[in-house]
Amino acid sequence: MGMRPTKKTHFDIQRKIVANMTTTAWKTVPHIGYSYEPDVTEFMKEAKKLNESGKFSSKITVNTIMLKAISEGLKAAPALNAHIQFDPKRVRGEITQYDNIDVSMTWELPSEQMMTINLKDIGEKSLQELNDYIKDTARRIENTNLTEAMYSVSFSDTIEALKKGKIGTAVNRLIGAKTGKYKIKTLKGQAKKDYEAIPESDRLTKEDLVQGTVCVSNIGSTTRGISGRVTLLALVPPQVFVMCMGAIQKTPVVRQDENGNDIIVVGQRLPICCVFDHRAVDFDEVVPFLNRMEEIFSHPEEMYNW
Repeated sequence: MGMRPTKKTHFDIQRKIVANMTTTAWKTVPHIGYSYEPDVTEFMKEAKKLNESGKFSSKITVNTIMLKAISEGLKAAPALNAHIQFDPKRVRGEITQYDNIDVSMTWELPSEQMMTINLKDIGEKSLQELNDYIKDTARRIENTNLTEAMYSVSFSDTIEALKKGKIGTAVNRLIGAKTGKYKIKTLKGQAKKDYEAIPESDRLTKEDLVQGTVCVSNIGSTTRGISGRVTLLALVPPQVFVMCMGAIQKTPVVRQDENGNDIIVVGQRLPICCVFDHRAVDFDEVVPFLNRMEEIFSHPEEMYNW
């Protein structure tokens, strides 16, 4: 008996963009991965106390606190907050470091589709400001048509390809998006006018979807109770660093008692997969990030000053 297909789905705009970007990533980027599993037992206790302190007007999520911690870690490792341009034919390259920390954060939409949102300049935001910013982003997502928003990004990339003389690339993209059974169906007529009438302050635009300086994913919220960790990530150029947080795991950890003796207790570890582009970064440039994160997890009371 042959295979019996049950369903066939043509790529929508989101799948097209992800497929194209990740294919380019695996073809061109020499990935180096590191599995970081810090003890976050005290950090999580402090996060709970933080919300019970009455200091903030609304609950600060663990995701928000972790994003702020990551931004502090990146400040200590500027080589990771960067973009790379590389010409393999002429072996010429350029690395640009950035002062602003713009995090491309993967976000699960109400439709269960995934979208990567550019959270801008999070390093300069207080914990309260960051929390409000994320809440407002969620509000704007509710008013956003995914296809329209992502098509605007794709069309903008196509125009850039034309400007750079990549005519073949631009033409192929246009054919792929606007012809045949793989055609992307965008809004038309009154529906398009109604959507464009929504103020940009109330929906996402292409500026919210362009790549940031680094990428952060959090699958922990969807894998609670599952024992596992991410071991592989696609690093999409021009970014040179990407990380993914898994679900916090209960695990034996070694502590010292009042007499200085090692004892084993039940603690919590947070599996974090870190991947960097070896064309731009050597491992010694990742170490300052890890050291700063260790400092934060060891002294979590620091979060009260964020």
